[in-house]
Amino acid sequence: MNHPPLPTVAALDLPRYLGTWYEIDRLPMRHEPEDATDVSAHYTLEDDGGIRVRNRCLHDGELQEAIGQARPIDASNSRLEVSFLPEGLRWIPFTKGDYWVILVDAGYANALVGSPDRKYLWLLAREPHMDETTRQHYIGYARQQGFDVERLIHTPHTGHPTA
Repeated sequence: MNHPPLPTVAALDLPRYLGTWYEIDRLPMRHEPEDATDVSAHYTLEDDGGIRVRNRCLHDGELQEAIGQARPIDASNSRLEVSFLPEGLRWIPFTKGDYWVILVDAGYANALVGSPDRKYLWLLAREPHMDETTRQHYIGYARQQGFDVERLIHTPHTGHPTA
């Protein structure tokens, strides 16, 4: 399906975006079990300007972790490419995923992230829970941008933090 270009945040303040985020909702993806709980992502700046990505979740009671690296692809900092390949293989073409920050609130407490092909979408928050009015605002915006929000998986947070 053809989509218009996906708008992103005009200028992402990367230092403010770094830190821990909790997954509130996501579109299904093969890299994350549908029944995963307590999903978190932690972003830190590396010496070379890249961003270290540490994703964690609980699955069947076990902590799972994936470490990757992201890099902005333009001066807005809102369009990033991320790779979870081992460090020595990250140079291989076509092995990076799009991580585009579509919407972030003024306090950098909530964010909507997706891919321009509309296959991937994450609703993130600095806390493990989000009030329903705010959640519906972000989901409504994703719907307007062409994401299939009917397929969203709401991520349970059980009080067993992974961050």
